[in-house]
Formats: sequence, structure tokens, C-alpha cells
Amino acid sequence: MDQADVVIVGAGHGGAQCAIALRQNGFTGTVVMIGREPEPPYERPPLSKEYFAREKTFDRLYIRPPEFWEEKGVELTLNTEVTEIDPSAKQVTLSDGSTLGYGSLVWATGGDPRRLDCTGADLAGIHFVRTRADCDQLMGEIDGGVHDITVIGGGYIGLEAAAVLTKLGCKVTLLEALPRVLARVAGEELSAFYEAEHRAHGVDLRTGVAVNGFVGEGRITGVKLGDDTVIPADAVIVGIGIVPAVGPLIAAGAAGGNGVDIDEYCRTSLPDIYAIGDCAAFACDYAGGTVMRVESVQNANDMATCVAKQICGDAQPYHAFPWFWSNQYDLRLQTAGISAGYDSTVVRGKPEERSFSVVYLKEGKVVALDCVNMVKDYVQGRKLVEAAASPDPEQLADASVPLKELL
Repeated sequence: MDQADVVIVGAGHGGAQCAIALRQNGFTGTVVMIGREPEPPYERPPLSKEYFAREKTFDRLYIRPPEFWEEKGVELTLNTEVTEIDPSAKQVTLSDGSTLGYGSLVWATGGDPRRLDCTGADLAGIHFVRTRADCDQLMGEIDGGVHDITVIGGGYIGLEAAAVLTKLGCKVTLLEALPRVLARVAGEELSAFYEAEHRAHGVDLRTGVAVNGFVGEGRITGVKLGDDTVIPADAVIVGIGIVPAVGPLIAAGAAGGNGVDIDEYCRTSLPDIYAIGDCAAFACDYAGGTVMRVESVQNANDMATCVAKQICGDAQPYHAFPWFWSNQYDLRLQTAGISAGYDSTVVRGKPEERSFSVVYLKEGKVVALDCVNMVKDYVQGRKLVEAAASPDPEQLADASVPLKELL
């Protein structure tokens, strides 16, 4: 059996940052990073944005140049998955049948695209946007003449994909089962704004519709709705979230339900095993201590640094400020904080001018902001969230009043 001081499972943002942070903090032991894809670690957010739109070539997505990992003494084991964990023996079994021992194990696998369990779900032409291979396949079909595309899911991935497809000249239909897009992560004001924007750009956006199945012989030709209406489609993108990739951890006895549970130091319930990023459920300070998963690059990177410092003997609890972003058309959305549980909102600026912010409050305290083309609000608003400020609502609504003056 081979042995490594630290084994990192997952070669995305969290896994890569953990390896980087280990070396930055003086760790000199052996580090092995295991990734299921053939590529060295790369950025995933651009897949549904710049890469999909052909604005960035793949080599510009690498988190670090491929030679970096060898220079830093990080062994990459690619095209490989961990299939089993033995916590007592401190070893993992790999998809090729070999085993690898560890001193510390860092689980950074993210998640797999959530799939629809309905008739025709295995037809060709149904796509997800999670990996380079996913995007390359769809881009190849578009180059080959696929034009009429249905996007299922009105979250950020679905909306970003719809924006890029429209830019590429495709005919786009977007279906959301809930009454509005972004319903799980934003207020009604932001939802209404983005629905109007997408429709103005030619997207046939429909909310409150259920998908009942897919139609086609070998390849998809249509999407069947709950009322038996069939929408013609040359291809489909399913963007309805992820399922945390934690099977081997849970099978080994780790506590978890929606992902794997971790404590304030990103430790799982298994000895010397950490979990970070999209698959890790933790008590979030910025959501009133609610146990949740936070799917963001910021969360993955900051958790990775937290774990690396602990392995290096500098244990500090995870308390990073959550932030997110989304690019659609010429709109730059920046989110500070977590709006879950808000009980009121204040709008700054004018949505009709495509530059405004939605401020979320709970019991009068600012808990989050969604800022559309409002960089100053985003930068200054973070401090309102961190301070749990309770500004006067009238002043808060006055876009001429800088947010920093409301601290």
C-alpha cells in the first residue's frame, strides 16, 4: 500500500486551494490530490460563462499552470475516484483497486448534477454543466447545428447558460418549477428583474411548470410538461442543483444527511478526516447558526485554508464571510451575506436603469445584499452585514447615501 501524509480527494477549487495552502503554511510532507477528471485543477464558474461563450480558452481556466503541482511536490492522481474509506486503517481504495494510506484525509469532492427521474431521461441530447467534458459535448452539438435548446432550472446555472446560449444565437426556452426564478436564494425584486431581462433578450421563460418527461427516439426531440404539452427541443440543459458526492464518507460512518457534517474546524465525525466546499454541511454564522451547505468558490477556498492551517498546527475556527457572483448578459450580480430567513427588503437604485441593490434585513438588521451593477454597494454593504447593522430604512433606500455612512 502506498502512503501519503495528506490525501486530498477532489481536484476542484477546494482541493487545489488546500494543497496550495499546505505549502504556503510550510507543510513539507507528502501530498496526493485525487481527481476524477483527466485535467489538472481548473476553475468551474467560467464553464457556464466565458468558456461556454468561447470568450476564454480552456488553458486560461487552470487554477495554476499544470507544471505548478510538480514544482510544489503535489502528486496528481487523475481519472481516478475513491470508492471506499477505511477510517480504522486510515486508507482509501481507488477505482483501479489500489489502496492509499493517509495521515490526514481532506474530502473536497463537491457534488454531481441532480438528475430528473422521468421518462426519457437517458436520451441523447440531455446535458449538464458541471465539467469541461459536459460543456465540450454541448458546444460540439451547437457547432453541429443544434439550435432549439430548453434549459430546465431557474437558478444561477440555468440563467447563466440561457444568457450564453442566447448570445450564441440559439432559441432558448427556460423552465422553472417554482413560481419565480432564483426563489431559493433571492427575493422577489431580484427574481422579477432577471425574469424581465431574460425575456427582453428573447428567452421563452416559464415559471410554475413541471417537467413530466422527455420525448424522442434515441435522441431528444421535445420536453413534456405536466399538462402534457410538448416543447420542441434539439437539446436540453438540466440545471436543478447538485447531489453532494459523499457516498464513501457516509458508508464509512461519517455523520451527514444533506452532505457530510463538519464542525467549526471542518472536521467530520471520523478521525483525521476533513470535508470542505459544496459537500460540507456546517453551522453558518451568517445564517444564524443554521446547518447548511454553501455552494461557492469563496466557501471552498476559505474552508481549504482553514483545514491546511489546522494540519500545520495553526487551528482556527471557520468564520469566513460568504459572497457570490453571477454574470448574465452585461449584468454583474454580486451578493454579500446569506439572505435565508430575511423578513424585509429595501431596494436601492432603480431596477429599470439596470443598476440597483436589494438589501435583506432580519429584525431590522442587514443580513445580505444583492447588488446588480452596484460595486460600491457591494463593497460597503459587506461591512453592514459583518456589523449586523440596523440602519434607518429611509436612508438605506436612498441610493445617494453611501452605505459606509450607515455603519
